Amino acid sequence: MTPAQEEELIESEFQALLNAYLTSNHRKKVEIIDRAYRFAKAAHKGARRRSGEPYILHPIAVARIVISELGLGSTSICAALLHDVVEDTEFTKEDIEANFGPKIAAIVEGLTKISGGILGNNTSLQAQNFRKLLLSMSTDIRVVLIKMADRLHNMRTLGSMRPDKQFKIAGETLYVYAPLAHRLGLFKIKTELEDLAFRYEHPTKYAEIMEKVNRSEAYRHEVVEKFVAPVRKKLDAAGYKYEIKARVKSAYSIFNKMETKKIPFEEVYDIYAVRVIFDNDDDTKERVRCWEIYTFFSDGHKVHPDRLRDWTSVPKANGYRALHLTAMGPDGKWIEVQIRSRKMDEIAELGYAAHWKYKTGETDEDSELDKWMNTIKDILANPEPNAMDFLDTIQLNLFSSEIYVFTPNGDLRVLPTGSTILDLAFDIHTELGTHCIAGKINHKLVPLNYRLDSGDQVEIITSKQQSPKREWLDWCHTAKAKNCLRNLLRKDPTSMIAHGRNIFEAFLARLNMEISDEMMRRILKNYRLQTPDDLYLMLASDEISLSPERLKNLERKRTSMMKRLFRNPFASKKTGPEPDERSAHAPIDRSSLFVLHPDDTHPNYRLDNCCAPVPGDDVLGFVDDDEQVVVHKVSCPKAMMLKTGYGSRLVATRWGSTAEMFIARISIEGIDRKGMLRDITSTLTEKLNIDIRNLSIEADNEVFKCKLTVKIDTTDTIGQIINSLKNINGIKTAIRIS
Repeated sequence: MTPAQEEELIESEFQALLNAYLTSNHRKKVEIIDRAYRFAKAAHKGARRRSGEPYILHPIAVARIVISELGLGSTSICAALLHDVVEDTEFTKEDIEANFGPKIAAIVEGLTKISGGILGNNTSLQAQNFRKLLLSMSTDIRVVLIKMADRLHNMRTLGSMRPDKQFKIAGETLYVYAPLAHRLGLFKIKTELEDLAFRYEHPTKYAEIMEKVNRSEAYRHEVVEKFVAPVRKKLDAAGYKYEIKARVKSAYSIFNKMETKKIPFEEVYDIYAVRVIFDNDDDTKERVRCWEIYTFFSDGHKVHPDRLRDWTSVPKANGYRALHLTAMGPDGKWIEVQIRSRKMDEIAELGYAAHWKYKTGETDEDSELDKWMNTIKDILANPEPNAMDFLDTIQLNLFSSEIYVFTPNGDLRVLPTGSTILDLAFDIHTELGTHCIAGKINHKLVPLNYRLDSGDQVEIITSKQQSPKREWLDWCHTAKAKNCLRNLLRKDPTSMIAHGRNIFEAFLARLNMEISDEMMRRILKNYRLQTPDDLYLMLASDEISLSPERLKNLERKRTSMMKRLFRNPFASKKTGPEPDERSAHAPIDRSSLFVLHPDDTHPNYRLDNCCAPVPGDDVLGFVDDDEQVVVHKVSCPKAMMLKTGYGSRLVATRWGSTAEMFIARISIEGIDRKGMLRDITSTLTEKLNIDIRNLSIEADNEVFKCKLTVKIDTTDTIGQIINSLKNINGIKTAIRIS
């Protein structure tokens, strides 16, 4: 583009932003938005993105997401236009405040504090950066909403980044931003973030799923129209103003279901769903009308009794309200139906925070969102959490679905699925959790570690003599309960130290070893601890985990003692021949594509057997402390942690040609008959020439299950094996397992 063409493009994009603002229901403050644009344009003059386009197009795009997809107003639009000014130019927060006031300056400062990604390359920075995000969210939710818009635009333009950067940003998006969007009720943004991350992490699988979704579009449309035709007549007769949409499940959701259920695309029953959105002029009749529309479906269709979900009376924690049912479609498959009013739909799409707090200006101090913000403040109260523990507990709480339980006087408490009596006690009050000895559900006594179900009415039983125990940490599921417990236990560390010493001594006893004073000094020095008691305290708090791996090499490799004794989460068990311990590995070029050579006498990588990847799997490489590439499946949970926190150590990989054989495991189920085992083995050995390493088969009445271990060269061979097994009479499923 010529400079004149670039200028025309920039002005056109800004005009599109203004048009989006002018068609919204906010008060029209065009003048301050125009000033913010001119200020940002001058500040970023000459700067360009990696794609080569003028940098100012990025803040304009973020501001368009802020108004069009989040429904925020002029203050947020200005902050979005200015969000990179303080970080990337010579202008300061004071300059922003002088020109645009303290509110916009405070939001820009909050965005600057959490710039450069939520999770740094250094583990010691991870908790701090994540704290900044959560702290800014608990003071002004708009900081996080604008950061979400920033991340969404970065994901939309991720193609211009290096492959290793794509892995890091995609991993961070799946680990933090997508669940955060879900928790804030930003369904559209959550779905797009997941799909974009999936597209970069598994490009082949993404293309396959989208091709199958597009191919079945005409058939889907025909089925849905037949399904809703009788309901349309009833809605029209009742005088409803409505629209009916066919919602297709996202590619990432389909992939997740295929992976977790181990089923092919064709067996994912809920690929599409029907959404009924009706206009409603009376809030008091909203719920009644949802149930009336439910009867329109239940009168003409078979409704699944176990798949009714009523979020009209008790909303989800993110403010989501709707009535869900599942009915039998004309093709004999179940179809999910979501019934929403127009207001419910806006909240579901735009998000509870954006719609209620900053679109209409209403506030509700007792809202579920405010309660969740209070839990964030409780988590931040913990002074020095272990970085990865902190991230994991937060991420667990972001992802988890909710259960609804009641106190004896009928108060509703919303907790993550899996919560226990202890979690509820600490959720109500720290003092209640401290002295909790049991619970009572439906007049029945239950222990502290009893897992609660939705609908339970729970009475917490306490005793003044009760005090927190270390084992309570194993019984807690929520971040709030765990952090409260850690703080309480640190105040009286005697029992924690004793427990940690027992863990350490039991570990050594199992290995029949003793630790010398010199070795203990090395351990303490590595962790910057003063005394063995400090070490025992960390062990008892689960901040260190012991591993017997290669402990016998301690004397031979003292300089790497800590990596041998304490499990590094990024170390892996090696497969194949041990590399020469004396050889020094040349630094790996992280910016280039690393070709994996599995057929060499000495492979140029190590396999991590947490996920056992084989050629053909989507994999990434992690460069360890010895400058060796450790290979994981992209979808491996450990790989997720690596992508999130150690992006600078990632390297994009590609499988080279291979003559090496790898271990793969297959699970088979079917109807038992005479000759089944013979047919399985002959198919593998005679027809496919496969080397069987292990086979176990068990029959229960007419059903059999078989676990098979084979040696293969690539994932294509696994596909051939599975297809051949499925052709055997009586075999119903054959899937690859980790």
